[in-house]
Amino acid sequence: METKERDMSIIEKIHEYCTQIADTHERFNDSYEQFDSDFIYRNAICLCLLQIGELSGKLSDEFKESNNDIPWRAIRGMRNMVAHEYGHIDIPTLWNTSHKYILELKSFCETVLSIEETEDISQDFIQKM
Repeated sequence: METKERDMSIIEKIHEYCTQIADTHERFNDSYEQFDSDFIYRNAICLCLLQIGELSGKLSDEFKESNNDIPWRAIRGMRNMVAHEYGHIDIPTLWNTSHKYILELKSFCETVLSIEETEDISQDFIQKM
């Protein structure tokens, strides 16, 4: 698989985990009080954050450099925090990350995937001419 295709596959998976985070918040009525008290709610969010961080580490350096407005190191850092310091995670930080920053990442993924789809359609059209 070529690098660009691999990166797009990874972005699709990251997008899926961002969507799962949003769906999980919706399922639990987007309640901070419940998030604070319910380890199942937190665990569901943490697993997705862990996967997003893991996947972001597999993106090509070229992709990350050309999209350097995304805090790739911080995403990877959140993965490391979830993986290695789970018992000591700051719940407000986790809440904020899973709302604000994941929504931004989800939007970024949607934009990248949309541009890629448009380029693919254009290439198909050109090849048929």
